Amino acid sequence: MARYVAKFGGPAGRVAKAVLVSAIPPLMLKTADNPEGTPMEVFDGFRTALAANRAQFFRDVPSGPFYGFNRDGTQIQEGVIQNWWRQGMMGSAKAHYDGIKAFSETDQTEDLKAMTVPTLVLHGEDDRVVPIAAAALKALKLLPNGTLKTYPGFSHGMLTVNADVLNADLLAFVNG
Repeated sequence: MARYVAKFGGPAGRVAKAVLVSAIPPLMLKTADNPEGTPMEVFDGFRTALAANRAQFFRDVPSGPFYGFNRDGTQIQEGVIQNWWRQGMMGSAKAHYDGIKAFSETDQTEDLKAMTVPTLVLHGEDDRVVPIAAAALKALKLLPNGTLKTYPGFSHGMLTVNADVLNADLLAFVNG
């Protein structure tokens, strides 16, 4: 999305505003220049798990930290887990495998710098999939017209499990 907005946003473009929700930019992978990133071994593990048992992979990911269902005291929403599984199983195994490389290794630093439209960055402070320090806080420094709103205790899947809170903030941004 960042690449599209960087290319087509702005006064003469097709995009007037943008929102990044629990987003990975600028770069998710840990590198010498990105020490807060996630180690390659984690993504290799995703690929291994996906190749070994795709159905189980699409069950395990939403059951864990993605929606925060692995936290003590959190109400597990079985319908959300089943829906995530359903969507995952409808997709291409090859596309999912290749997608892990794309989301983990694509550096979107220059795209963020080129996004001149007002951009709202929404991120959960307890996102254990895409930690806020590695993504939102870095993205905000690169965005020429960015605003950050964080949510204490919210997980990576906050747009689904905390939709009531986020929808109000999204509507206020779009109408503002």
